[in-house]
Amino acid sequence: MNGTANSVKEEKNMPAGNTESGLDMTVNLAGVELKNPVMTASGTFGSGEEYGEFVDLNRLGAVVTKGVANVPWPGNPTPRIAETYGGMMNAIGLQNPGIDLFCRRDIPFLKKFDTRIIVNVCGKTIGDYLEVVERLADEPIDLLELNISCPNVKEGGIAFGQDPKAVENITREVKKHAKQPVIVKLSPNVTDIAEMAKAAEAGGADVISLINTLTGMKIDIHRQTFAVANKTGGVSGPAIKPIAVRMVYQAANAVKVPLIGMGGISSAEDALEFILAGASAVSVGTANFYNPMTTVEVVEGIEAYMRQRQVEHIGDLVGIVKDTHSR
Repeated sequence: MNGTANSVKEEKNMPAGNTESGLDMTVNLAGVELKNPVMTASGTFGSGEEYGEFVDLNRLGAVVTKGVANVPWPGNPTPRIAETYGGMMNAIGLQNPGIDLFCRRDIPFLKKFDTRIIVNVCGKTIGDYLEVVERLADEPIDLLELNISCPNVKEGGIAFGQDPKAVENITREVKKHAKQPVIVKLSPNVTDIAEMAKAAEAGGADVISLINTLTGMKIDIHRQTFAVANKTGGVSGPAIKPIAVRMVYQAANAVKVPLIGMGGISSAEDALEFILAGASAVSVGTANFYNPMTTVEVVEGIEAYMRQRQVEHIGDLVGIVKDTHSR
């Protein structure tokens, strides 16, 4: 851990995207340049403040905030989290303080750091989303991420995320009002992820992120009831990674917009799978809970891989794994 901490201090003042060996880690997402492809996944990092003593946020390509709604949301009743084999299940229900407090408290904190700010936007109606997007229009943030795929909210999100026409419609409406580029976060709880990716692209999405959590259930055999009060919750962690990699690969071969891949990333090796499958950037989620240094370790691991393979620019790795039998 001390070696990692020292390397963080040494590289803190280096030019964005470049390491001492001349590697170019920069990523362009809809005209927004990130110094490297590694970011946090919404809902797992708050707005970064609680991780400040562990992680130098200047090392990250971007910080993705927890979902923000037009008004404060109380979230779901407790218990809301359960451990599962190879991961966890949560039914937080997008608890958040609302857009006013977020703008007053969280954006000024994040602006202290040399990292891009991506705000995750949630809502129960299209009007809710638009209210937040319009409120953020003049704020110093870099991208918006539409959470249309949370499986823990009884209204709104998951309904939008499972219907391609709804995905296209909400994306198109938000694009009419958004001043920042729009990322659409896709639900994996669908039959055809490529169809959903195409719908988001048709609606004008600048970037697509995937996957959100998979809907699951756990039974507490001792209490003989549901492990979480919501009955179902979103499953995340290493167990879902193969599903996420497959979906990123399918989406990458269906659309032309950049992708952000996520789902079970806990190491540089995991992140590289997503990049080779077609993701331009990656998000680290559940791993932050048990190893707050994961994001920085992933950045350093990707750099080491590039040096080993003599890859000068991270973009040269994106989507290079192809089906040689396809036409």
